[in-house]
Amino acid sequence: MAKCEICEKSILTGHKISITRSHVSRRSNRKWKPNVKRIRINDNGTVRSIHICTRCLRSGTVTRAV
Repeated sequence: MAKCEICEKSILTGHKISITRSHVSRRSNRKWKPNVKRIRINDNGTVRSIHICTRCLRSGTVTRAV
């Protein structure tokens, strides 16, 4: 899985917890994947493609190439 080249956001790991009545009975591993897109950006007149998360894309930290 790709990582955001702007903010370094990548996969987070943890546990999915199964709850039976009032007790935590089982834990299984799971992953939270970031919403990473591959887009073309305009970097000082040169066009290149990078992996970027949608949060960085929406905040306007880069300019997309047309």
